[in-house]
Amino acid sequence: MDMMTLWHLTGWEFAALAFAALLVGFSKTAVSGANTVSLALFAAMLPARASTGVLLPILIAGDVLAVLTYRRHAHWPTLWRLFPAVAAGVVVGTFFLMWADDEAVGTSIGAILLVMAAVTVWRRRAADRAARADGDAEGELGVRSERSGPEEGASRAGRIKARSYGVLGGFTTMVANAGGPVMSMYLLSAGFRKLSFLGTSALFFLIVNTSKVPFSVGLGLINAESLLLDAALVLFVVPGALLGKWAVSRINQRLFEQLVIAATVVGGVQLLVR
Repeated sequence: MDMMTLWHLTGWEFAALAFAALLVGFSKTAVSGANTVSLALFAAMLPARASTGVLLPILIAGDVLAVLTYRRHAHWPTLWRLFPAVAAGVVVGTFFLMWADDEAVGTSIGAILLVMAAVTVWRRRAADRAARADGDAEGELGVRSERSGPEEGASRAGRIKARSYGVLGGFTTMVANAGGPVMSMYLLSAGFRKLSFLGTSALFFLIVNTSKVPFSVGLGLINAESLLLDAALVLFVVPGALLGKWAVSRINQRLFEQLVIAATVVGGVQLLVR
C-alpha cells in the first residue's frame, strides 16, 4: 500500500492532520458530520486510500469519548433497526473498495451526501410549515422530536427508510469513513433531539467502526505504519472532544440542526471536487 509514514510528514502536514484529529473529537461530541472536513484533510495529506486506514482508529477514539459522554441518551430500538442494513452496506462497500479508484469513491459518496442533505432540508421545511399552520409550532415540534424515532420504526415506511439509510451508511462508512453525515440525516429526519441524537450516533459508530477494523486490516488499509501515525495523532482527539462537550450546551436545537446539515453539504462538496 502506498503509505506515507510519520517520518515522511513535514511540520505543516502533521499540523494539518493534528487539527483534523482535534476536529474528529469535536464532531463526535458536538456537531456530528463535521468530521467530513477531517476526511478531506487526511485525504489531502496522505494517499487517499491509505488515509481511510489511518483515520479509522482516530474515529474510534472519538467514538469512545462520545459514548462515555452521552451513553445515557442512546436510543437502542433505533440502533437495532439499523444494524442489519448497515452490515449489508459494509459488505457492499468492501467489495466496492476492491475495484473502485479514489475518484469513483469520492464522486459517488459526495453525490449521496448532497442529495440526502437536500431531502432533509425539504422535509424539515415541510414540517415547519405544517406546524405553523396548526398554530402551535413549538409544542408540536417538541412532541415530534421525542417520539418520531420510535413511531417511524413501527411503520412500514419507517422500516424502509431505516434500511435505506442503514445500507447507505454502512457503504459510505466502509469506503471513506463518511457514514457520519448519512446517519446524521437519518436521525434529523426522525426528529431526534440534540442529546439523544449525539448519544445514539456515538454508540452506533463505536460499534460500526470497531466492526470495520478486520475488513480494513484485510484490505491492507491498517498496518504497523498507519498505527504508528495514529499513536502520534490520537492525543489531539481528547481536547477536541472536551471542546465539543463545552460547546454543545451552548448550541440550541435549531442551530444544532443547521450546523449538522451545513457540515454534510461541505463534506459532500469536498468529496466531489477533491
